[in-house]
Amino acid sequence: MGPGGSKYYGRLAYAVRMRPRVTVNCAMTADGKLAGRSRRQLRISSREDMDRVKALRAASDAILVGVGTIISDDPHLTVKGLPPERNPLRVVLDSRGRTPADAKVLDERARTLIATSEDCDRTWPGAEVVRCGRGRVDLGALMDALGERGVRTLMVEGGGETIFSFFQAGLVDRYLVFVGSQIVGGRDSPTPADGDGFQDGAGVRLTLMDAEMLGDGVLLSYEVHDRA
Repeated sequence: MGPGGSKYYGRLAYAVRMRPRVTVNCAMTADGKLAGRSRRQLRISSREDMDRVKALRAASDAILVGVGTIISDDPHLTVKGLPPERNPLRVVLDSRGRTPADAKVLDERARTLIATSEDCDRTWPGAEVVRCGRGRVDLGALMDALGERGVRTLMVEGGGETIFSFFQAGLVDRYLVFVGSQIVGGRDSPTPADGDGFQDGAGVRLTLMDAEMLGDGVLLSYEVHDRA
């Protein structure tokens, strides 16, 4: 390998190290649903789990959701009690620029970055825009962009399409799921990993690291092992 090749691989290794560690965190019912058929936000977490999520958010450099969550739930994505400069960066995955101009995620409670595709030319006052990928956001390029902005820990909160896309791209390091004590049913109710799904016989292998009772539910903590 010549001098140029060694420099190339050195830069490549540096870029990989710059990517944030990704934790997917969600809450699902005992029958594996994130919400009911309407896809509206559903209270699943116990009080103890809500305290855990607040602490996890506060310890993260950035929090990411898909635009579907913004449209259906309109969350602030902030940690109550923290000033704007200490709140995690809010990241919205929005390939086609559908984030409403009056969305709460665009307020002044924290910084916001909207990741969209190169085909979208929309901008939002008060938000930074990153364009990466044709047709849909290139998640690998987005992780590099976040790493360049100093994001070392990224918390992905949903929804199901977004969570699956991170697993599909091989970007998830840790998966935390709180299982609440209720049943909602519905063949069209969203699950933690929606999307197209993997082909038969494929998937992502997880290693169960811990199981902890939190109120009337249980928190399952997994490390991502590999893809089967």
